[in-house]
Amino acid sequence: MQHPLYQQATYLKSVPTLALCPDDLTHEIAFAGRSNSGKSSALNVITSQKSLARISKTPGRTQLINFFPVDETRALVDLPGYGFAKVNVKIKRAWEAGLSEYIEKSKALRGLILLMDCRMPPTDIDLQMLDWSESLEMPIHILLTKSDKLKRGPAKANLLKLQAMLNESYPMATAQLFSSLKRDGLTEVWNKLDEWMEYERPAKTKISKPQKPQKVATKKKKTSGIRQF
Repeated sequence: MQHPLYQQATYLKSVPTLALCPDDLTHEIAFAGRSNSGKSSALNVITSQKSLARISKTPGRTQLINFFPVDETRALVDLPGYGFAKVNVKIKRAWEAGLSEYIEKSKALRGLILLMDCRMPPTDIDLQMLDWSESLEMPIHILLTKSDKLKRGPAKANLLKLQAMLNESYPMATAQLFSSLKRDGLTEVWNKLDEWMEYERPAKTKISKPQKPQKVATKKKKTSGIRQF
């Protein structure tokens, strides 16, 4: 199962600041999250590609704003991971400044996909991202990743708890369960991206199977019991 638009994603460029971002895009959706939230894996599954976004064993390897256009005016954007980044503090502050500038001032940014580990409660930085988006009136959709690591009951309970908090404090935010491994929640996140991208998927056309020629039943003539020569 592939999405007709997002499967076309290709790498364009990586930039440290807003000034170097592409200026011909009108619809951008940015992916943000802790360095170990499964952001790269989610991007690869959403685009049906194995290595569009690099998956590193070292958390925090993504230090630039990465652009993946899906057509001439729309793009998915991979933001620097925050949290456990094993990099120089000075470099970390520089890319966090570039990140905040992009989120606050990008005219093409239509929404944020925030990835959070389903097994963990929101961190202070996660809540800061929610505060940020709320103050900017920026729609934000949370993917509770790695939902396959929990049984269905506990995973659903964590989602309901998060949704209750969002309804009370962050009315513009929505959330869902997501598993890159099992591709759970893929259609739901595609629908959210379509909404923000203002993209309408082409209607599926039914291909009719060629009809087999019908056999015409022929009645057998009844013969009398007299043997004919």
